Amino acid sequence: MAKRDYYEVLGVSRTADFEEIKKAYRKLAVKFHPDKNPGDHTAEERFKELGEAYEALNDPQKRAAYDQYGHAAFDPRQRSSRGGGFHDPMDIFREVFGGGGGGSIFETFFGGGDRSGPQRGDDLRYDLEITLEDAAAGCEREISVSKLDKCETCGGSGAEKGSGVKTCQTCGGRGQVMMSRGIFSIAQTCPQCKGHGRILEKPCKSCHGEGRREHSSKIKLKIPPGVDAGTRLRSSGNGEAGFRGGSSGDLYVILHVKAHEIFQRDGDDLHCEVPVSFIQAALGAEIEVPTLEGKAAIKIPAGTQSGAVFRVKGKGVKNLQGYGHGDLHARIQVEVPTRLTHEQKAKLQEFAALCDGHEAPLAQSFFEKAKKFFR
Repeated sequence: MAKRDYYEVLGVSRTADFEEIKKAYRKLAVKFHPDKNPGDHTAEERFKELGEAYEALNDPQKRAAYDQYGHAAFDPRQRSSRGGGFHDPMDIFREVFGGGGGGSIFETFFGGGDRSGPQRGDDLRYDLEITLEDAAAGCEREISVSKLDKCETCGGSGAEKGSGVKTCQTCGGRGQVMMSRGIFSIAQTCPQCKGHGRILEKPCKSCHGEGRREHSSKIKLKIPPGVDAGTRLRSSGNGEAGFRGGSSGDLYVILHVKAHEIFQRDGDDLHCEVPVSFIQAALGAEIEVPTLEGKAAIKIPAGTQSGAVFRVKGKGVKNLQGYGHGDLHARIQVEVPTRLTHEQKAKLQEFAALCDGHEAPLAQSFFEKAKKFFR
């Protein structure tokens, strides 16, 4: 099959400068790189074709020869006289992306770090259950967390005192070794140093060279007022210790609020149900309702119906961002007596005889609607 024009392969014009050519190659090389297209032979061929075109057009002498003679400028039969020929397209890829000694696209282009240097410790999660009162008012808690802390014997170095570390001879300190697969080279973790790039001369006997040991730590937490279920608190530096002098991770405490016997929370507002007697609802009364801080008095007018809601301003939960307090919403539940004496029954029957139906507006309205429905 005839080779395609190198300018066409890279998608650039014949007047493109070297920066345009490099930019075009970078974009297409990432798209067709074998690491991103495993098992795709078409992508593999496109990647090799891109490398061939870039090598020819990125070199001023080779580009001039190609512009004058086309593909014949690189005829294998004439390589000995011109010193031409193409190289591994992975070498070109590494040159363009600054990969140095090679590796996969994810190491050279996306910046894989040096695993032999300091590494930050892992973050940890702790689930803590508190009461609604504690969530509303704020509190302090001391929790016990079992985690990997810096080894006290070696100070986190992993080495016995007086000893040090040496460069791994297998990988030369890179932490990776190259495995060749055909024309491609793939970086793998060094089996000797486990990717650290260094080997301890004398591992610490306490932590066996890890630099960290399991330890139970007591941590004090200050929980601000207004937190709710799902609130996440960060305790900086109280995660697991880092590797080789790296910083510690953080501890994230997830709060869970116990269900309350009286109150239900809705944002910064609280809701509760308050039972009142039939007499209080009928005649009106001043009653006390519970709050998180004690009691509050509310007046209910005569004829209050079950389900009526009264708001007690400012008796909810303090806003976490400091925007005041929520409200308490008291929902009235009218209680019906379940056990009556003969005298009480007689009085109620006497009261019923005095009623002409106007004392129960809800019932009157309902039955009027029902009559229209059944007509």
